[in-house]
Amino acid sequence: MLKEKLAVLPGEPGCYLMKDRQGTIIYVGKAKSLKNRVRSYFTGSHDGKTQRLVSEIVDFEYIVTSSNIEALILEMNLIKKHDPKYNVMLKDDKSYPYLKLTNEEHPRLIITRKVKKDGGKYFGPYPNAGAANETKKLLDRIYPLRKCRTLPDKVCLYYHIGQCLAPCVYDVSQEQNQEMVQAISKFLRAGHEEVKEQLQTRMLKASEELDFERAKELRDTISHMEVVMEKQKMMISDRLDRDVFGFAYDKGWMCVQVFFIRQGRLIERDVSIFPYYQDAHDDLMTFIGQFYLKKEHLKPAELLVPDEMETILLEQLLSIPVHVPKRGKKKELLQLANQNATVALKEKFSLIERNEERTIKAIERLGERLNIATPYRIEAFDNSNIQGVDPVSAMITFLDGKPSRKDYRKYKIKTVEGPDDYGSMREVVRRRYVRLLKEELPLPDLIVIDGGKGQISAAQEIVEDELGLSIPVCGLAKDEQHRTSQLLMGNPPEVVQLKRDSHEFYLLQRIQDEVHRFAISFHRQTRSKSLFQSVLDDIPGVGEKRKKVILKHFGSVKKMKEASVDEFVSLSIPVTVAEAIVEALKNN
Repeated sequence: MLKEKLAVLPGEPGCYLMKDRQGTIIYVGKAKSLKNRVRSYFTGSHDGKTQRLVSEIVDFEYIVTSSNIEALILEMNLIKKHDPKYNVMLKDDKSYPYLKLTNEEHPRLIITRKVKKDGGKYFGPYPNAGAANETKKLLDRIYPLRKCRTLPDKVCLYYHIGQCLAPCVYDVSQEQNQEMVQAISKFLRAGHEEVKEQLQTRMLKASEELDFERAKELRDTISHMEVVMEKQKMMISDRLDRDVFGFAYDKGWMCVQVFFIRQGRLIERDVSIFPYYQDAHDDLMTFIGQFYLKKEHLKPAELLVPDEMETILLEQLLSIPVHVPKRGKKKELLQLANQNATVALKEKFSLIERNEERTIKAIERLGERLNIATPYRIEAFDNSNIQGVDPVSAMITFLDGKPSRKDYRKYKIKTVEGPDDYGSMREVVRRRYVRLLKEELPLPDLIVIDGGKGQISAAQEIVEDELGLSIPVCGLAKDEQHRTSQLLMGNPPEVVQLKRDSHEFYLLQRIQDEVHRFAISFHRQTRSKSLFQSVLDDIPGVGEKRKKVILKHFGSVKKMKEASVDEFVSLSIPVTVAEAIVEALKNN
C-alpha cells in the first residue's frame, strides 16, 4: 500500500502526516515537493533516529497547498492540533517573565508571565527569572509606586521604608505617577546610565552633608544596578528590539540559540535541542514560526537569521523584517549565536546518546530478544493486598522507554474475595482492555505482569482467549531478595535470557519497581481509609459532618451505646436518624 501511494504522490508543495499502526499521527512535515520529500524517507540510508520514525510508519496522508508559505502555516497548525510525538522540538511550554507597568489610576510594577492587551506596558522577556526579580527589587527601591493590589485603609510597611507614596491615605497626583512611569520605562529601555549618574550625584551630596547612612543606601542601590544591568556589555547603537537565531546541527540533532536583543542590549538567550527529520534549514524555519505562536514570545522589530534561510518566506509568515547580516556587530551577534549553539550541542550530545541507550534502544533490543515488534508502549500490572484484605491493583504505562504518569491507573478489586492473586489479575486485565476496546484507545505493544507463570497465564487467558487480542504478555519473577531475576514469556511461559548488565534488563527492572511502588502506595491509601470506618458509615442520614459532631460529643463508641435517642436529638440530629443510630449501635 505504501509503495502504491508513494508512486502517485504529486510534485506540488504541501504537508504530510505520518501514521503508526494504530492510526495515530506521529509526525507532521512540509515540503516544496511532496513527491520528493515523502519518498526520501523510504529510500537511501538514514541515521538510527530517522530509521525509528520510518519503522513506525504504516500509512500517511498529505494535503496539497498552493504555495510554500501556505505549507509552512498549515504545518504549524497541524502540529499544534495533533501534537505528534516526533515533532518534539515544537512543543515549547516555556513561559518567560515580563516586567509590567499596569494601566491603573495608581500604576504598579509587577512581574507577569502573561501578556495581555490591557493597556499596560510590558518589558522583556527575561528568560532568566532571577534577573527579572532583581530588576524589580532595584526599581522598587528607586521609584515608590504603589505595591498593594487593592488599596488598604492605612499605610503599610512599604510606605515606612520609602518604597510607596501611600495613595491609599495621601493624595498622589497623576503627574507624580506619570513621572515615575516614564522614568521606569526609560530605565528599562537602556536609560539606566543617566539614572546611575543621578544616584551618584545624590550619594556624593549625602556624603558631603555627613548623611553617611543615606549615602550607603545609595551606594548599595548603584551596586545592585550594576549587577543587574551590566551583566551584558554587547550593545547595538540603534537600540532596536531584535531576536537573533543561531543554530548548529549534527547527526540528526539540532540546537537553536535565540538571543533576545532589547533596546540594543543582549539581555538573555533561549536554548532548544531537538531531533530533526527534514532539511535542517526547513526545520529551523518551522521552529521560528512555532516560536512566535506562543503568547509569551512577542515579535520584535526585526529578526536576524543565518545564511540560506528564506527571509521572504519568514517575512510573509511573521509580518516583520527578517535579515541575514553580512558585516558589523549584527554579523558578530549571529556568529556568536551559532558558536554557542555548536558548543551546547557538543555538550549535550553525550547525554542524549546515553538517554537513548536507556530508553529507545533498550526497547528496540527488548523487542528483538522477545521476537516481537518494538514495544513503544508497555503496560505493567501488579496486585497488592494483605491476606486478601483491601485487595487492589495498579497499572503503569511506559512510552518510548519512559514512564507516562498521566496514563497510570488504579483498581479496587470488586469480584474477587480473599487472597486470590490470579483472580485479581484476570479482573483488572479484563477491565483495562475491555475499556480500551470500547473507547477505541491505543492498545499496548507489550503487557508486563509482576509475577510468575500463574499470573502470566491468568493475563493470557483474558487477553488472548477471552478478548481475542494478539498482544504479547511477559512476566517478571523475583529472587529471594525481592529483586528482578527472570523474564518469562510464551504459552506456557519460559525463561528469556537477558544479560543482567544490559539496558533492556535495567528497563524491565525500572518498570517492575515503578509498578510495585505505585501498587503499594495505593494499597496503603486504601488501608488508611478503611481503618477510620465506623458503624456510623452505613446509617442513612449520617454524613461526614454529622459523624464528626457525634464522635466529638461522646468521645467513644462505649458512651454512644449508653446514650439515649434524646441525647442524639440534642445534637440537632433528626429523631428518625437518632433512632437509626441507637438501633445500629445495639446490633453492633
